[in-house]
Amino acid sequence: MVLDRKKVACTLQVGGEVLPQVEEFKYLGVLFTSEGRMDREIDRRIGAAAAVMRSMYQSVVVKKELSRKAKLLIYQSIYAPTLTYGHELWVMTERVRSWIQAAEMSFLRRVAGRSLRDRVRSSVTWEELGVEPLLLHIERGQLRWLGHLFRMSPGRLPGEVFRVCPTGKRPGENPGHAGETMSFGWPGNALGGPPEELKEVAREREDMM
Repeated sequence: MVLDRKKVACTLQVGGEVLPQVEEFKYLGVLFTSEGRMDREIDRRIGAAAAVMRSMYQSVVVKKELSRKAKLLIYQSIYAPTLTYGHELWVMTERVRSWIQAAEMSFLRRVAGRSLRDRVRSSVTWEELGVEPLLLHIERGQLRWLGHLFRMSPGRLPGEVFRVCPTGKRPGENPGHAGETMSFGWPGNALGGPPEELKEVAREREDMM
């Protein structure tokens, strides 16, 4: 696989055998694409988390006989790790942050016994359930990985890649979307109603300003 903004043909032979060139490749459970972006991988994570919630919806999420503490243990041990797996590599734009928070709250609201129609802010739900936002967990994970990169001894590939200084000019981009690396489509369609979740997140951010 060749990492480039444009498709580039590359012939690679190993032991006389020509290896097929691919546009995407899954390594250790994380999907890498030739464009070098993580939007498809984040889309997969949200979809996988939504599948987990669907499979446990009746038996766990909304089951009244199950205590809230038990539901939160399942959330912390299964749902959250599925949603955030490989987050050390994510580019946390505002759009991605909204996606993650919407997916997170789709589970926690049901644990708290409410829906978007109740118009209760996410901060209230976090405090009531005694959980921290997943965005804080992601930020700490990325900082830990950054610390590992800084401490790596010379010669280790991840550290060398981190310290490399690219040359040349950056391609032109729309100033209105500088730093935005995600696609404009909503990736969490498997959640069953993502536009409302996204609007709720936007309203909460406006209230906090």
